[in-house]
Amino acid sequence: MKLLIGGDSEIGKATSRFLQAQGMPVRATTRRHDRISADRPFLDLADALDDWTPPPGTRSTCVLAAVARLAACAADPIGSARINVTQTLTLIERLLASDVHVLFLSTNQVFDGDTSHVVPEAPAAPVSEYGRQKAQVEAALRRRIDGGVSAAILRLGKVVAPGMPLIERWAEKLTAGVPISAFHDMPLAPTPIELVAKAIGALMHDRASGIFQLTGPRDATYAELAHFLASRLRADPKLVEEVSARDAGQPEGSTPRHTTLDPSALRRRYGLAVPDIWEVMEQLIASSAAARPARCG
Repeated sequence: MKLLIGGDSEIGKATSRFLQAQGMPVRATTRRHDRISADRPFLDLADALDDWTPPPGTRSTCVLAAVARLAACAADPIGSARINVTQTLTLIERLLASDVHVLFLSTNQVFDGDTSHVVPEAPAAPVSEYGRQKAQVEAALRRRIDGGVSAAILRLGKVVAPGMPLIERWAEKLTAGVPISAFHDMPLAPTPIELVAKAIGALMHDRASGIFQLTGPRDATYAELAHFLASRLRADPKLVEEVSARDAGQPEGSTPRHTTLDPSALRRRYGLAVPDIWEVMEQLIASSAAARPARCG
């Protein structure tokens, strides 16, 4: 059985749907008491884990739960580190002690962003609090992997899904002739959530060990995405106002030069590759309610 720690997350929900569609038995934890069921066991990383054990029959686990916003980690480094480092490592050790394979979701934020297509073996160089916390867990888990345990790390960049709120808001405003603002100094190399779910499913199924990475093949700024959207919607390009993320007070780590990672290990092993950024954007635009023609009658 597969266990997803953090089933309330967007990636957790998508992965659960994917695994179920593949006929794989899966349970996904929840922090919400109103969602507890046989396949939604309760787990909150804010609680003590002394008495927690994985459900019977668990063979592989993906740890998705985290305080994942850069701003939240920067605002509360102690509180977020308790969840993202202390409690996460305690959870991982309990899983490994039960002979459960662990897949830990990490981030491009463990690097400084000065280099594109960073290889998995590159030394960590985080500049954000979130990146530093993820790097700490990575370092501890890599030592366990080197010691022969069944565990893996999957680093991701920006993950996007149909109905992405930002695209929805932009599309709605642009079609109404309302100006939008977009950061010209914040890049992304978006990865469709469906590919992330496939990668997680494959690594869990194989109980894979090592470091794997998945991002788009190249970066673009949010401003470039906004201009692309305006063009596809035939909106006035002057409606897109380019602004600075730094000037807007975005947290440290928000404006790297690059967010791309080397995904070749997943491509060689499973044939997984992220489409070009503009192909991904076309898919997001097609899924946008504001971009679809209104029905008559």
